[in-house]
Amino acid sequence: MKMKIFLAVIVVVGIVFVSNNLTAIKLGVSFMSFPPETQKAYAKMMEKVESTGDPAQAMMREWEITDGDLEEDDIFMELESLANDYNMRYVGEKDMFRIENPKPNQVAHARIAEVCSLTIAKKMLDHSRFYGGFMPCRIMYVEYGDGRRYLISMDMDLAIYGGTEKKIISPALMEDMLNVKKAMEEIPALAAGYDIDSEEK
Repeated sequence: MKMKIFLAVIVVVGIVFVSNNLTAIKLGVSFMSFPPETQKAYAKMMEKVESTGDPAQAMMREWEITDGDLEEDDIFMELESLANDYNMRYVGEKDMFRIENPKPNQVAHARIAEVCSLTIAKKMLDHSRFYGGFMPCRIMYVEYGDGRRYLISMDMDLAIYGGTEKKIISPALMEDMLNVKKAMEEIPALAAGYDIDSEEK
């Protein structure tokens, strides 16, 4: 009886081993067939997942706000002003929550700014309605109990470069999307007090 159980376990382990290796090989072949920009986008995400264990972090960008004199409301006013400078509309904001007496490593307060370019959004939806899940573009303000503050926004690399020849983004739409990417990287960086020319505070 014990021998039968042992053999059954060996068979199951063998099947799992072979199945996993075949899956890994198939994924590897698929990855190598992707265009170079697609490979870079996924490799960048996987490196972040490997180093942090956090898939959400791998799909986002963040800017720490270290200037203690920079008030929250001033940051949001700057976000609105910058959105106009980048031909984006400031379409709203939401105060998510505020916690009394938070722990140092607990998010004490979260607030979202929303921006959009309706013209580009329409083109993106024509290309793929699933871009709608990213709209409007959001910038999250996060404040911890110990006073640390961040602006967080989506890293658009996968949205732009993560596809293949099966669904090519036209050059005109690519240019528009790159403009949105530039806006969604520079608006929060500037609002957080970064010098985007030197990439230093």
